[in-house]
Amino acid sequence: MNFGSSFGISASALTAQRLRMDVISSNVANAETTRASVVDGKAVPYRRKLVVLETNESNKFSNILNSKMNNSNEGVKVQSIIEDTSPLKPVYNPSHPDADAEGYVYMPNVDITKEMVDMLSASRSYDANVTMLNASKAMVSKALEIGR
Repeated sequence: MNFGSSFGISASALTAQRLRMDVISSNVANAETTRASVVDGKAVPYRRKLVVLETNESNKFSNILNSKMNNSNEGVKVQSIIEDTSPLKPVYNPSHPDADAEGYVYMPNVDITKEMVDMLSASRSYDANVTMLNASKAMVSKALEIGR
């Protein structure tokens, strides 16, 4: 692994963690949204979104060989952003405009505590990658000083 690939790995991780923080922020902002869309005249509540990450490398031998020879395709990438399939939370509120015939409003499946823990994890991962990027820059700088 050379310095260029270490910068690429850090950059991909920073991008992925930033997207994770953006998705978590969206979840928190929509924690009370009972009408994210309307399907067949019924309000559909917001569903929590999750970011799925994967390595840039595939398990095929030819892809691994090419990536090692070209120092590319290392790091992490976002595979997809999926909706959490956990059940929505029914809340009895017959005066709410989105209440069903029995008076229940289905609230988003967003748990603020979970989101804050996820945000802390993404933030710490981001900080760790910034630290790694700065350490790589310092090593390159010291290597250049040795050559003087």
